[in-house]
Amino acid sequence: MSAHIPNLWNRRHALAGLSGGLGLVGAAAAMAEDAADVNGQGPHFAPRAKRVIHLFMNGGPFQADLFDPKPMLQKYAGQRPASADLATERPTGGLLPSPFRFRPCGESGTPVSNLLPQLSRHIDDICVLRSLHADNPNHGPALLQMNNGTILPTRPSMGAWFLYGLGTDNASLPGYVVLCPGRPVRFSILWNSAFLPSSHQGTYINHSKIDPSKMVPWLTNDRWSPEDQRRQLDLLRQLDREVQSRQGEDARFDARIQSMETAFRMQFQASEVFDLNQESKQARDSYGAGHFANGCLLARRMVERGVRFVQVYYGNGQPWDTHSNHDSAVPKLCQNIDQPIAALMDDLKQRGLLEDTLVIWGGEFGRTPTSENGNGRDHNHHGFTMWMAGGGIKGGMTYGETDDFGFKAEVDKVHVHDMHATVLHLLGLDHERLTYRHAGRDYRLTDVYGRVVNEIIV
Repeated sequence: MSAHIPNLWNRRHALAGLSGGLGLVGAAAAMAEDAADVNGQGPHFAPRAKRVIHLFMNGGPFQADLFDPKPMLQKYAGQRPASADLATERPTGGLLPSPFRFRPCGESGTPVSNLLPQLSRHIDDICVLRSLHADNPNHGPALLQMNNGTILPTRPSMGAWFLYGLGTDNASLPGYVVLCPGRPVRFSILWNSAFLPSSHQGTYINHSKIDPSKMVPWLTNDRWSPEDQRRQLDLLRQLDREVQSRQGEDARFDARIQSMETAFRMQFQASEVFDLNQESKQARDSYGAGHFANGCLLARRMVERGVRFVQVYYGNGQPWDTHSNHDSAVPKLCQNIDQPIAALMDDLKQRGLLEDTLVIWGGEFGRTPTSENGNGRDHNHHGFTMWMAGGGIKGGMTYGETDDFGFKAEVDKVHVHDMHATVLHLLGLDHERLTYRHAGRDYRLTDVYGRVVNEIIV
């Protein structure tokens, strides 16, 4: 049979035709068209973190509502001092105070908003980064920079870089999973692999429902038994070896078959990992209800089974994009994230996972302390807040400062490139050495920038 597959084009289509019975292939991380090493290059030095959970607040929370109190907003309410006259995407008016109160929490006394009463229990495990800044106030470029390290849509996502550097810990599951409700087609570029091997791209899962068959398309194969599928894969490998022995090696097809192998194994392990009904009612109740609660619980289940990087998106679209009715929207948003994140932190600590799991929280930028539409806030890339916990991070501290109104990062500024460099460092990867040769030059996640924020590392 292999004698009738004389060239690359025919080999590709023969493989595609034979793979039609592997039901989960369509939901695998990729049908790799490039060489893919599932083991990665390996860390450059001893890692502090083995895995990452990124809790993504799409749209951009307002830092002075949650982790960066700014009492001067009340004093200068309605005014627009020179230091608050910064350009953002849309015109804004005078300073708009936050109505939410703060209190010192934990042994560290770190101030946390009353909007997050359950998460505040974990503040001594958290480092609040108050001085993030980015390059663009528009959602599209800012999302790309936060996820891909640049505003260009042709670069790999940070999750793809993680897998390229470290590989996967569980060959039966994708190494990089993105949990986002609905069908966010326009967001898929945020978890792409670009010029890195396509097996490193993120596997998108719609976790709106807890039924694994609805989360993962083609989870089961109704046409062929596991034994028949196993024979198909063995035949593919045999055909590939025979043709390569005559025409030379082509790692793209080995990688393609490896993706099919992963898909084959996922039919059995994915049914288990994505089935939240296997958790006790007490465990499920501790996380609460809704897609974000499901996502946080799924994130814990995946990282403990070897998934390297899990992103949990709050909402499909920009739910934190409060251009109007800001003060009425934020309490509802916080209510939806407070219990699930606190439960995730509880769970990771109780299972001994927080020590080597890095948890990251934040959006693509923040929001202005000045008003838009009277009761809303515009995008703010000049200064915003993120936080990190676990995985070698010093807890119970804040790092960096914004100005008196929370508009611009001023002290110990942390650019998005610096954040990426720090995350890679915690994973045991030197951001300047993790490079990939493409189109005549070496590329990296941090481009030609970035510094490791050593001050926040244990």
